[in-house]
Amino acid sequence: MATSRRISDEPAFVLHRYDWSESSLILEVFSRHHGRIALVAKGAKRPSSNFRPVLLPLQPLRVAFGGDAEIRALKGAEWVGGQVMPTGDALLSGYYVNELLLRLLARDDPHPRLFDAYAAVVHVLGSEHGEALQPGLRAFELLLLREIGLLPSLDAQTTTLQDLQPSARYALVPEGGLVLAGADQERASLAGAQWQDLQRALDDEAPYTATLRAVAGMQELKPQLRHLLHYHCGVPTLRTRQLMLDLQAL
Repeated sequence: MATSRRISDEPAFVLHRYDWSESSLILEVFSRHHGRIALVAKGAKRPSSNFRPVLLPLQPLRVAFGGDAEIRALKGAEWVGGQVMPTGDALLSGYYVNELLLRLLARDDPHPRLFDAYAAVVHVLGSEHGEALQPGLRAFELLLLREIGLLPSLDAQTTTLQDLQPSARYALVPEGGLVLAGADQERASLAGAQWQDLQRALDDEAPYTATLRAVAGMQELKPQLRHLLHYHCGVPTLRTRQLMLDLQAL
């Protein structure tokens, strides 16, 4: 009789949680070596459960789980520590990043480099350096799109493969990739030299840190990435984005 596989000491973050019964939860977890997985945490809602204070979003964990079904059983979870829970806009930004992963990552598809980038952006969100928030999000968005194969090469025009002209303006658009910007795209485009800088940063040995530095001051990047992400998520506005807008309108 085959025995179910058990995984121990796996780095992970909780992306989302659902009620499964009066006492248990279903967790959507992003793990370093196994990708996005679903786990059932039996008894996690009970006041006496060891899981109750640990299974929080945006906190680094080490988990153990087992089973061969689509939803596996959580056997253990330990808080790694060293991470402050984000608050305010940073907390909403964390939920936004989690929503991107839930919508764009397939189950059981490992992305260790993306996991490392996620851990890095969570650290930025929990830090006191608010000026790094937007660059941190842009860097993660770029790395996410590249990791799942939705970001074209940023050092050439996508359809023609022609080299970018350093001073010419180019826009990143769904399906078309990187194209020469028209007159109506000037505010949502970057110079060829800027796109080339981004490509070099993505290819760096420490891509998140290098890209975080490269995107600083590139405000025109935000609407382009937002449009591209919404397109691939299949929604006009993400839920967390709409929540941010609603709160700003209060």
